[in-house]
Amino acid sequence: MISRRHLLALAAALPLTAAGAAPVRVRMVTDLGPIVIELYPDKAPVTVANFLAYADQHLLDGGTFYRTVSPKNDNNPATISVIQGGLNRDDSPLPAIAHETTKVTGIRHTDGVISMARDKPGTAGSEFFICLGDNPALDFGGARNKDGQGFAAFGKVVQGMDVVRKIHDAPTLTKADDPYMKGQILENPVKIQKLSRN
Repeated sequence: MISRRHLLALAAALPLTAAGAAPVRVRMVTDLGPIVIELYPDKAPVTVANFLAYADQHLLDGGTFYRTVSPKNDNNPATISVIQGGLNRDDSPLPAIAHETTKVTGIRHTDGVISMARDKPGTAGSEFFICLGDNPALDFGGARNKDGQGFAAFGKVVQGMDVVRKIHDAPTLTKADDPYMKGQILENPVKIQKLSRN
């Protein structure tokens, strides 16, 4: 059964699909430079509507990129290369959204792809990550999560991968509150000054 919050998220996505679902670009201004991301509402309408709601309401302004994961510091045997950003808190200003798998959307976790961080399926909110290189472990059926549902990819960086790489290569702390993230938390988180439609 679909919950009320999932119905609201779906309703928010309807204008995107009705308008022909053309790609939408957003611009993320960070302390290290801008990143322009193309979002695909025709493939991932719920996830794109969520991210655009965060952009339109300026809810990610002041957030940070705070985590970088690579084979050298990954604590999961299904290694990945990503940078993670958002508000870095357990709750989110907007309701969690339904999970759109890569099996449904067809958007694979390749170089530059943006996707939603989550715990269980249907818990994604304000936290997201950007891939460096191909990360099939994050796709539906991949080994990153035991549930096999993968993560919800919904767009791709079209300008600013140099900024993404700078964040990925930034120094990290050796300790973390969560042992799973040991060696992955940025020493100096990179601020997201503004996220808006491009």
